Amino acid sequence: MTQNPTTARSLPPPGHRTHVPALDGLRGVAVIGVLLFHTGHLSGGFLGVDLFFVLSGYLITDLLLREVRASANVSLGAFLGRRIRRLLPALAVMLTTVTLLVWSFGPPDMVRTTLADGPWVQLNVLNWHLIAESAGYWDAFGSARVFEHLWSIAVEEQFYLVWPVLSLMVARLFSSPDRWVAGIAATGSALSLVLMICLVDPADPTRVYIGTDTRAFSVLLGALAATPLVRDTLARVVHRWAGTALVLATLGLGVSWVLVDGTTSPWLFTGGLFAHSMAAAMVIVVIAHAPRTFVARILAWRPLRWTGLVSYSLYLWHWPVIVLLSPEVTGLHGWVWTLVVSAVSIGMAALSKYLVEDPVRFHTGWARGHGGLVAFVAVMVALALLWAALPAPPPATVDVTKLG
Repeated sequence: MTQNPTTARSLPPPGHRTHVPALDGLRGVAVIGVLLFHTGHLSGGFLGVDLFFVLSGYLITDLLLREVRASANVSLGAFLGRRIRRLLPALAVMLTTVTLLVWSFGPPDMVRTTLADGPWVQLNVLNWHLIAESAGYWDAFGSARVFEHLWSIAVEEQFYLVWPVLSLMVARLFSSPDRWVAGIAATGSALSLVLMICLVDPADPTRVYIGTDTRAFSVLLGALAATPLVRDTLARVVHRWAGTALVLATLGLGVSWVLVDGTTSPWLFTGGLFAHSMAAAMVIVVIAHAPRTFVARILAWRPLRWTGLVSYSLYLWHWPVIVLLSPEVTGLHGWVWTLVVSAVSIGMAALSKYLVEDPVRFHTGWARGHGGLVAFVAVMVALALLWAALPAPPPATVDVTKLG
């Protein structure tokens, strides 16, 4: 059977990875959705975080399985070194800059929450810190917390610590690691969904929305989609209809982003988010299999791709910019305010990528090996000293003798 080159492409052989520009564009769509949600223009834009989770699970698992097929092993040190070089420099710069700005110019409540949340961000457990404090996600945006959005980074970082270890164990214990990884990912996804359904509080679904255990299915469904068993099966199923399948799936995602509201859509937490993650995983697999379809070519549009390439730093910076340049501070409202904070966020993201991220990832020898370990320890110590050195303003007190 001949294959239409405009709608499908053979999957790359094991050990080889072909860059798919449309996946960069998909990242761009995800971060734009989040930005529009946080500026009040897209009620379901928070689902962009779900898309990020699925993409991360897919790409990381694809990378790990290729390493397993090539060497029957996973180098945990090399993997973690790459993740640290990719994520820590931009995060450390943002944390330091925003903290100093807030401490210098922010109101006391914002200073207190910033200094209190910072160490938990550094330890990659902010989501659990927020849960312990009973911080309501749906009420929080608009509050004094400039690091609240980093709960999702914490979830991904926790995945990066656990998943490679499991992959290494599977590689060493079993002769068919791909199938075992698929089984673990499928089982973990199902258990995570059950936990979400059992633990959800309809009045405030924050616990299940930001908890690692109840959101793991998004990352694990991406991981499942990256296994040859699932990826190749799905590619064969949609082979003839890849373009149509991709249009329908992306339309479904788009409609959900427009219609869903986190506070009035309780079905999201009893299977809706799971279905969204499955649809996102399907979109990713079909794009990787058929990068010349109509939707994939749109996603490969250069501005979208560039937005995807700066999406990590854009995500880091956009919420602090929104809080610090609020309508109350700027006197701007509506789309004018949105354009201003978007422009500032994109500008900061570009500076971060070209002055911090790319140099450390690609052009600095000291960031690797022993030098990289020393740099990592130095950055972690410096951040810990920052939280300890900056004095927090005393909590507000109420003189009860003047009440009544």
